[in-house]
Amino acid sequence: MNLQDVIGEVPDLTFLQVGIRGFVVFIIALALLRLAGRRAFGMGTAFDNVICMLLGAVLSRAVVGASPFMPTVTGAVVIVAFYRLFAWLSLKSHRFGKLVKGESELIYENGKMNREHMNHCLVTEKDLLERVHHEAHVDSLEDIDKAYLERDGAISVIKKRKQGEKC
Repeated sequence: MNLQDVIGEVPDLTFLQVGIRGFVVFIIALALLRLAGRRAFGMGTAFDNVICMLLGAVLSRAVVGASPFMPTVTGAVVIVAFYRLFAWLSLKSHRFGKLVKGESELIYENGKMNREHMNHCLVTEKDLLERVHHEAHVDSLEDIDKAYLERDGAISVIKKRKQGEKC
């Protein structure tokens, strides 16, 4: 009995063969995500989200038999290899990292909203205030020193230091 007998061939897949494909692809996906590294799920940037979407899309084709099994798995391995390569190149080159991952945008400083950056990032005053309430636990921007739209799309807020307050 060879692999093709176990996993079947389209269009004659049985319930058992699709189940076996699902199990095998689960193990392969888990291994590939471990190979990709923790940041693939931890960072939430567009760069990191792409690998998750692509792996899901590509590997699902192997489960349902929409594409040949081994070439599909090979495609998934190539995606992970390029993800690792781009992450490594981003470590070595700030310019490449900026291109692939983007960079944070200062959207509020010294009591003023940077409308140009906010418009570019599609962030409204209400979006900013919501994060101020949620993250800094204050009601207004008066207590805020700076706010950034981070690479992962989150707004981070830095509160003003009060007189005599230490870092």
